[in-house]
Amino acid sequence: MYHRFDAVIVGAGGAGLMAAAQLAGQCNVAVISKLYPVRSHTGAAQGGIAAALGNVEEDHWIWHMFDTVKGGDYLVDQDAAEVLAREAIDAIIELEHWGFPFNRTPDGRIDQRRFGGHTRNFGEGPVRRACYAADRTGHMILQTLYQTALKKQVTFFDEFMMLDLLLTDGVCTGVVAMDIETGELHIFHAKAVLLATGGFGRVYKVTSNALAATGDGVAIAFRRGIPLEDMEFYQFHPTGIYKMGILLSEACRGEGGILRNGLGERFMERYAPTLLDLAPRDMVSRAIYQEIRAGRGVDGKDYVWLDLTHLPPEVIETKLPDITDFVRTYLGLDPVKDLIPIQPTAHYAMGGIPTDVDGRVTIDEQNTPIPGLYAAGECACVSVHGANRLGTNSLVDLVVFGRRAGRHMLTFVQENDFHPLSKEPDYRARAEVEWILENEGTERVATLRAELQEAMMTDAGVFRTGDGLKRLQQKLGELRTRYSQIRIDDKCRTFNMELVEAIELGFLLDCAEAIAASALAREESRGAHYREDFPARDDANWLKHTLIARTSGGLQLSYKPVVITRFEPKERVY
Repeated sequence: MYHRFDAVIVGAGGAGLMAAAQLAGQCNVAVISKLYPVRSHTGAAQGGIAAALGNVEEDHWIWHMFDTVKGGDYLVDQDAAEVLAREAIDAIIELEHWGFPFNRTPDGRIDQRRFGGHTRNFGEGPVRRACYAADRTGHMILQTLYQTALKKQVTFFDEFMMLDLLLTDGVCTGVVAMDIETGELHIFHAKAVLLATGGFGRVYKVTSNALAATGDGVAIAFRRGIPLEDMEFYQFHPTGIYKMGILLSEACRGEGGILRNGLGERFMERYAPTLLDLAPRDMVSRAIYQEIRAGRGVDGKDYVWLDLTHLPPEVIETKLPDITDFVRTYLGLDPVKDLIPIQPTAHYAMGGIPTDVDGRVTIDEQNTPIPGLYAAGECACVSVHGANRLGTNSLVDLVVFGRRAGRHMLTFVQENDFHPLSKEPDYRARAEVEWILENEGTERVATLRAELQEAMMTDAGVFRTGDGLKRLQQKLGELRTRYSQIRIDDKCRTFNMELVEAIELGFLLDCAEAIAASALAREESRGAHYREDFPARDDANWLKHTLIARTSGGLQLSYKPVVITRFEPKERVY
C-alpha cells in the first residue's frame, strides 16, 4: 500500500511526538509507531526533566551546560550542550502550557529536586534543577504530548514496524513499514523523515529497557550506509532491581536515598566525597562493582542496598509512589522499612545516528547532512551526552531536539518538493520478510537472543578489556552465522510476533557489532566506557568522536573532532 505525506515521523515517544506537535496543522504529517503511542519507552522515565528555572534555589543555564559537558567527560559537543541548557527553559514552559501536571511549590511554581551530576556554580555542590511529576515524569510527558498531537489531528499508524529507510540519489524519500496486524507492507513517500525510534538496551541481559527497545532505526540507518557515532558509550544506571533490571529512579537518591554496601557503609564517600550518591551514573555504577569485587557486596553476592528507610514515609509514598509500588510488587519488600537490593542495569545509549543541532542526519566527518533525513531522541547522537548522560537530560534532549528537528523539517517541506522514489522501493523489506518466513533452519530466535545478551553483559558491560571485546566479536560472528539458519514456526502474516522478534534480533546484532568494534578501538577510559587495560582518560589521542560504518569491505572506523567552545577538558572530580 502506498501513502504520501509531507513529513513522516517514525516513533511516538517524546522526541517523535514533540516534533509532530511542531508540524501538525502546517503540513501533512504522519507518525508511525511499532507500539500504541503511550506504550513508548519515554513513559518509563521516572525522576525528572532538567531546566535551570531557579524556582527553588539559584540556578543558571550556563551551570547546566557546564554540568552536561563535565558529566559527559568532555566528549560533549559544546554547541549542542548550550542549545540544550538554554532551550530547556522554554521547552518546559511549553509543556506546562500544554497541560503537563508538574509537582508544585507552595506558591504554585514548578517544583524542582536534586539529581546526579547537577551542580551550582560550576561544581560547588548539588542544585535543585529537576522538574518532575512525582516519579512518573516520562509517563506524563508522553500523555501530554500524545493528547496534544491528537488535538492537532496528527495522523497515526499504530503497530506499524519500520523495515527500511528509502534513500534515492542521496536524498531521503520515505520509509517502508509493516502493519503488524496484517503483515502487509506499506510504502510511505515523504519529503522529510524523522527517526525517533529509541534505544537498543535489549542487547543486554539485565536492562531497564522495554522489550521493544531493539534499535530498529539505528540498525536500519547502519544498514543503509549511514555511520553511527560513539556506539561504545552505553550507560548503566546504578539502581536497577537485583536480577530484574527494573529501574528505581535516581529520584530516590535525589530525595535523600543512600547506597550502602553489605557492611552497611555509605560507600560513595570513598568515590565522590562532594556529590556522594548523586555523582554521575557511570561513576556510581563502577563504584558498586568495585565494592562487590572487594567483597563488600551483600552476603557475598553481586548487589548492594538502596536505603530509603530514614526518609519520612510521606516522602516515599507521595514523591516516589511508582518506585514504592515496584518494590512491593516485585520484591515483596516495603521501602519504608526495608533495604532494597540493587545492581547496575543497562539503561541508555549515548551513541546513535549522528545529527547536527537541528536534527539533520549527517553522513561523514564534515557533518554533511542527508537532505530530508532527521533523527532525535535516544536513537540520535547530537552529542549532547558525550561519554555519559546526566540524569534528567534524556527528557530534555527529547523535547529540545525533537522540537528543533520538527521546526527544521517544517521549513524543509515548505521549501522542497517530493523526490521520486526508486523502482520497487519495498523490495529489500519484502525480501527480508519472505526469507524469515520461508527459512527452514535449525536455530531459534530466543536462544540466539539470550546468548547475545549474556555475551554483551559479560564483555561490553560496565568494565571492559581488549581480550573480552575480541572474544565478544568472535561470539557475534558466530551468532551472525547462526542467525542465517533461523526458523520460525508461525508462517502466517497476521499479528506474527515471532516474525517481529526475528527481525528485531537482526537489528540487535547490528547494534552489538557496532558497540563491540567501537569499544575495542577506543583504548582509553572515558565516561561509561571503562577499559581496565587502559584505565586513564587520554585526551591527547581520544578526545574525538567515533564513527563506524558498514561497507562492502566490512566495518570501517573514522573519527571527528569534539566541538569545544567554553570549557576546556579537565579531570572529573566530584
